[in-house]
Amino acid sequence: MTMLPCGVNASLTPACHPPPMTDPTRRTRGQIAHATGMGAEAAARVALERDGWTILAQRLRTKAGEIDIAAEKNGLLAIVEVKSRPSLLEAATALTPRQQARLIAACDIVLAEHPDWGRAGVRFDVVLVDVQRRVRRIADAFRQEF
Repeated sequence: MTMLPCGVNASLTPACHPPPMTDPTRRTRGQIAHATGMGAEAAARVALERDGWTILAQRLRTKAGEIDIAAEKNGLLAIVEVKSRPSLLEAATALTPRQQARLIAACDIVLAEHPDWGRAGVRFDVVLVDVQRRVRRIADAFRQEF
């Protein structure tokens, strides 16, 4: 009989409560992914600031999900999703319709909390970062469908 650290018999553990992680490579992959994402967000922030955008928030958490960067320029609010992949093409195709819906819902929450943001409008941008730290921005990458 295998016992979990909490003293529960592992054979009686429901599927929704997985056993403790024993694969150290999985943890390492997660740490690498986190560091890569943080580096990509930093590169995106530098590029946006260089283009004259003011960063209002980074890693802004809402009940609907996280917004990587909220930036404003001349009253226009950009909700920015940062995608880091081995190539710019892979990064460009990484934003799913579900993620777009999450960003739209998160934006609604942020605008309710910060009514002074985006007085000249709101758009959704995607910033792409590849392994060579090349940065490209797709302005107005998608729109909310009514």
